[in-house]
Amino acid sequence: MTDTTSATTWPAEISAITLFTEDLEATKEFYRDVFRLPVTFEDDDSAVFSFGNTLINLLRSTAAHELISPAHIAAPDAGSRMQLTLPVDDVDAMCKDLTARGVTLLNGPMDRPWGIRTAGFRDPGGHIWEIAR
Repeated sequence: MTDTTSATTWPAEISAITLFTEDLEATKEFYRDVFRLPVTFEDDDSAVFSFGNTLINLLRSTAAHELISPAHIAAPDAGSRMQLTLPVDDVDAMCKDLTARGVTLLNGPMDRPWGIRTAGFRDPGGHIWEIAR
């Protein structure tokens, strides 16, 4: 059994998520156009967007090795191992807005057995995003 009484306390929020992408320019434009967010930081290898208190750092895949070494960077077509979820007031209305912006939905809108309505889509880097209510 794991000891859960440790004196170390984890933070209550995630401050940043780094997503690797082969095409930084296309992914950056996608985030600007789809999420309608400004870039909060940018250099030759990255572009950062703020989602509330969480930073999404889009990092060029070729620059990611030093960040995660000795782990390896997976190819974008290797399959998804995560999903990022954004709460919205109206999933159906947001789906209409997303498709008007040129986004192809992977699924939804649909009612899930656990009581929420969702839809999913993929960014140019292959990362899966879900909107949910």
